[in-house]
Amino acid sequence: MGKLSTHVLDITQGKPGAGVKVALYAVGPQGRELLKTDVTNADGRCSTPLLEGDALKQGKYELVFSAGEYFAAQGVALPEPRFIDEVTLAFGVAHADQNYHVPLVVSPWAYSTYRGS
Repeated sequence: MGKLSTHVLDITQGKPGAGVKVALYAVGPQGRELLKTDVTNADGRCSTPLLEGDALKQGKYELVFSAGEYFAAQGVALPEPRFIDEVTLAFGVAHADQNYHVPLVVSPWAYSTYRGS
């Protein structure tokens, strides 16, 4: 059985992004459905998989990270409006029996992701 996980890396400070709010949505013909919310731990990870086993299905998903709130809480001087505020990563799960690790590497000015396992 597969699972979906994430973590946040703060490349501005070179450390895990602890305390980042994360929302997971399933995306279908009728729009987005909120499946779960979580907050990253001291290691920048959600403490449990976002989805696992039968809950992980083939389809489209979105992870929304509250990066702007995180950087503001870190005392980073940010412009208004923030250049990077909410980061939405839209991705697909083709094989629900596999592991999907979808991390966010972020600064107040840029972000990146990749598929890990």
